[in-house]
Amino acid sequence: MPDPAVAGASPTRIIAIANQKGGVGKTTTTINLATALAACGQRVLVVDLDPQGNATTGLGVDRRTAQADTYGLVVGDAAAAEAVLATAVPGLDIVTASADLAAAEIELIELPRREFRLRERLAPLRSNYDYVLIDCPPTLGLLTLNAMVAADALLVPVQCEFFALEGLSWLVRTVERVRRGLNPELEIQGLVLTMHDRRNNLCVSVEAEVREHFGDRVYEAVIPRNIRVSEAPSWGKPVLLYDLKCPGSQAYLRLAREMLRRERRLPAPSSAEVAA
Repeated sequence: MPDPAVAGASPTRIIAIANQKGGVGKTTTTINLATALAACGQRVLVVDLDPQGNATTGLGVDRRTAQADTYGLVVGDAAAAEAVLATAVPGLDIVTASADLAAAEIELIELPRREFRLRERLAPLRSNYDYVLIDCPPTLGLLTLNAMVAADALLVPVQCEFFALEGLSWLVRTVERVRRGLNPELEIQGLVLTMHDRRNNLCVSVEAEVREHFGDRVYEAVIPRNIRVSEAPSWGKPVLLYDLKCPGSQAYLRLAREMLRRERRLPAPSSAEVAA
């Protein structure tokens, strides 16, 4: 279901989806944003860099069918093309993760150019996709560092909770260190508020504080708490395939369109869209 308003081809963007706090919606954002971008006519690759492999199972992919996975990319000598699998979503592929990835943090320490392993392996795939989304683990270790070095930009899911800004301050400092020493092109592409409940005063307060600190880096699209979003992974589906009309699906479509507009791949919204 491609969006006819998508502009012409643009250079590939590699975006790492990261936050060192767990439970903020990184994987949920990765698989549903990827699906929404594919629905807008983009060619998308998800790279599952979390040892839990939730992006892999959330997209209904059997990791046993892959010739290689992200462990083979960052620690071994696997070629990226061997690791790519198609998903049930047209235009969306994935490089799967396995439990072996849990050992990568230790094994990477001894390897040459350890911070650049993922970047070098993904380079041959750049011309095949419009977007590559990397689902990072909930730590700022060598796997997340590999993602930041490979990425053009960072997308940060932020749960509307009390300690949200404290975690963000650490992440911003890490990005600055990566920019100084390893990837001067890395930028924070945006922050997306997740698991938001407008009836909750704390959520509203945290949203206001995050927007005050980060300004227009914070997306207008907000991902609400929605039971359909929580149910979808158990069926091996992104929520857009599980229930397209639910508030969660519509929020991720708005997020994808806003991202494309920010990167000038879509025209500005019409007055009717703004009113909606």
